[in-house]
Amino acid sequence: MTDDNPSESPEAGRGAVKIDSTVPHSARVWNYMLGGKDNYPVDRQAGDRIRQVFPGMVDIARQSRYMLVRVVQHLAAEAGIRQFLDIGTGLPTVDNTHEVAQRNAPESRIVYVDNDPLVLVHAAALLTSAPEGATDYIQADVRDPDFILGKAAETLDFSRPTALMLMGIMGLVADYDEARTIVDRLLAALPPGSYLALYDGTDTDPAYVQALGGYNRGSGAIPYTPRSPEKISRFFDGLELLEPGVVPVTAWRPEPNPWGTAPEVACWGGLARKA
Repeated sequence: MTDDNPSESPEAGRGAVKIDSTVPHSARVWNYMLGGKDNYPVDRQAGDRIRQVFPGMVDIARQSRYMLVRVVQHLAAEAGIRQFLDIGTGLPTVDNTHEVAQRNAPESRIVYVDNDPLVLVHAAALLTSAPEGATDYIQADVRDPDFILGKAAETLDFSRPTALMLMGIMGLVADYDEARTIVDRLLAALPPGSYLALYDGTDTDPAYVQALGGYNRGSGAIPYTPRSPEKISRFFDGLELLEPGVVPVTAWRPEPNPWGTAPEVACWGGLARKA
């Protein structure tokens, strides 16, 4: 089902990268949950432990990904956004941000950010672009917003409205005040008319919280902290929240999806505009 040794040869002459295949990484565990092959045995073991306690994790992975598609579709096709800063992008899969955006607006410019070296290996898949637009990839941690903004400015024009996408990433910043500060710093660099798209796991399902607790204690990976819907809502303070507000990802402007009837999942998010 999966390859025990994903390629470690980066494309486009980016140089050697060091990948630790002995410790799970959230991007690779998520890739496994989505049925991908870019993961190691240690990632699959961590994913299987979560699924044993909480089979609904697969639903969270799928449905949160599908919200991302709907958000980008709205931003590119209806809101006129042509720039996207996608932090915590994870490994390439179907309907990446640039693919959805450039289907609607080929001139869209996208910068991806992740701290997993394996994502760098696969960056060539993320760096494809319509000739009218552009894509770039930055290897960085969300905890270093100033570095991210400085590098992203080489591709994006921060005098123009930009969509900041933080999809499932802020739960990796355990301290809530620090997480709020990071989001505020990133938003401060963006002009009026920009958007924040954000979702994260919530504490609304005890089985999910239990599964994450076991993952955090036993995997050796960076812990993931689920938060209350109220705390997730506060990431949008000071912004104009679009309907239907901060809701389970399956309830955010739902459409027919490839997996049939969408169950409510312990992952909430929203989309808001900076006035």
